Amino acid sequence: MPVDPRDSLRAQAADLGFAVCRFASASEPWSAGERLAHFVEAGRHGEMGWMETTLERRAHPTAMWAEARTAIVLGMNYGPETDPLPEMADRSAGYISVYARGDDYHELIKGRLKTLAGQVAARLGAEVKVFVDTAPLMEKPLAQRAGLGWQGKHTNLLSREHGNWLFLGVILTAAEIEPDPTETEHCGSCTACLTACPTNAFPAPFQLDARRCLSYLTIEHAGPWPVEFRIATGSRIYGCDDCLAVCPWNKFAQAAREVRLTARDASVSPRLADLAALDDAAFRALFSKSPIKRVGRDRFVRNVLYAIGNSADPTLIAAAQPLTRDASPLVRGAAVWALFRLMDPEAFWTLRAREQPRETDAAVRADWAVEAGPPLA
Repeated sequence: MPVDPRDSLRAQAADLGFAVCRFASASEPWSAGERLAHFVEAGRHGEMGWMETTLERRAHPTAMWAEARTAIVLGMNYGPETDPLPEMADRSAGYISVYARGDDYHELIKGRLKTLAGQVAARLGAEVKVFVDTAPLMEKPLAQRAGLGWQGKHTNLLSREHGNWLFLGVILTAAEIEPDPTETEHCGSCTACLTACPTNAFPAPFQLDARRCLSYLTIEHAGPWPVEFRIATGSRIYGCDDCLAVCPWNKFAQAAREVRLTARDASVSPRLADLAALDDAAFRALFSKSPIKRVGRDRFVRNVLYAIGNSADPTLIAAAQPLTRDASPLVRGAAVWALFRLMDPEAFWTLRAREQPRETDAAVRADWAVEAGPPLA
């Protein structure tokens, strides 16, 4: 009788820091590709054009690699020590999503996956390929098929053992390995994640409109935001955890054990004034080996300035005002909006009279024209 390789591979995965390792068919039909096509057709992917251009390859694992027969799906726990949402009470500090507070998980997980994949190839004599979420492979449907959890009403993977806090990685192999039982949905009548969303980004349970999602806006969206989202972001400057953190299943979650995923001091309630002062070199140095670095300094400081505008802290005027002359029009426009929210009206109009005539960017001139909305009461 052939030896079942799953137990030994699970043990090896655990030695590499993975909290869970399960197996699924990579060749059987599924409906995830059709759901993704509807998502893109509705335009809910926003500016993430790569989702449209890679749609055919994303439709099914075998569209990525025709020889794929088994998906080894792994989860690494990144749970926080405590509920992170109360941190947003300090409006003069920025809120960074839990997943981005430590080292870049892409590099961490990919290295571990390659190690395990080498062992799979040596043991089974079959080809392997590794994937983290930068590749056109839908990990969450594969994770549900493998039994790691289910896609909740917020569309993220949800686990009865780890709550919302799992990073996913996948090894596809040409070897046939017996699949584990799939997981079913256990959200029941709960709608906590849907009602917690500050921008109403869920048109219906199990559906997301990324164009309204603060994670998308803070990370993927390149230009100025619509005003309603600038206000709704509060102090969130990179990502958003609201729909994840309110889930009742988190009561079973545990804090991350991987030291490289533990939060850096610079990523927990950083002062907005300090972040607004970052030039490109300082930004890169502060967020070295962090996923935050990939958004670039200008987009990040834009987010910081929106948070400054929401802070109701007039001491932050001094941090925002120099940025009205920043080299980046994206930053300049965000600085104008922040000042309009914080400054005494007479002082703002005096500043506008001095600065707006020199402005050549149309979007920034629109912010100077106070199309951003009324100042704080």
